[in-house]
Amino acid sequence: MRIPDEKIPLAFLQYAADILGDTNKGLSGTKLMKELNGYAVEYDVHLPVPRLEGTGINKRTVLLRNIEAFSPSQQYVILKALVRHSSFSLLISAEREELIHRLVTRYGHLDPHDAPAEVNLALIEETKHWLDGYPQSLDLYEKALQKYELQTYERNLLDDLRLALELLLKSLFSSNKSLENQITNIGQFIKDRKGSSEFANMFVKLLDYYCKYQNNYIKHDDAVIEEEIEFVMEITSSFMKHLVRLAGS
Repeated sequence: MRIPDEKIPLAFLQYAADILGDTNKGLSGTKLMKELNGYAVEYDVHLPVPRLEGTGINKRTVLLRNIEAFSPSQQYVILKALVRHSSFSLLISAEREELIHRLVTRYGHLDPHDAPAEVNLALIEETKHWLDGYPQSLDLYEKALQKYELQTYERNLLDDLRLALELLLKSLFSSNKSLENQITNIGQFIKDRKGSSEFANMFVKLLDYYCKYQNNYIKHDDAVIEEEIEFVMEITSSFMKHLVRLAGS
């Protein structure tokens, strides 16, 4: 059993520094030092190596020496933020994915922030049940759930949800159109199955705003507002559950 003030082992910090300070795939020296100095100011911590230029020390060593100056909970916050830094591609590298997974599962108890709001578990389980006949959509949906539970990769989580819905629509309509280009089909799909015009119009309008929201946070380099993730997960679940139920009616 871990004690509350347990330290993150030096070996793990070195492992993280090797990935985040990698010459080709890590953060640039400028961005790395900007982030570290920012956290030094925030936490009132003296950095052993406050600048990279002229030191003759590589990025990995600078990151390691500086991260050691912070408390365990501060180290957790900093490493988690660096892994999710906006300068990285939206495509998750295998190394960073493994790093964030190990960080959260082993040292998540050091996180000083509140846990995310509890998503509607009954809705989630119902949605998984209804998606059982759509394995590609279900697989992406479950990946999004895992990222939500680990509090990792918000933009990729949203992307997984969007693609899960898009793949479901492609299966339902036997069409290869994008999510945005299926909206008209959805309105008619609902009406053909005796759904009211008012409900069909509301569903289509919500989906239109959903697409715009997703495009803003997935295709552009904006920070996802964590408090909104639970809602996006639940509305995506409601969309998919209702569409599958209609398809079987």
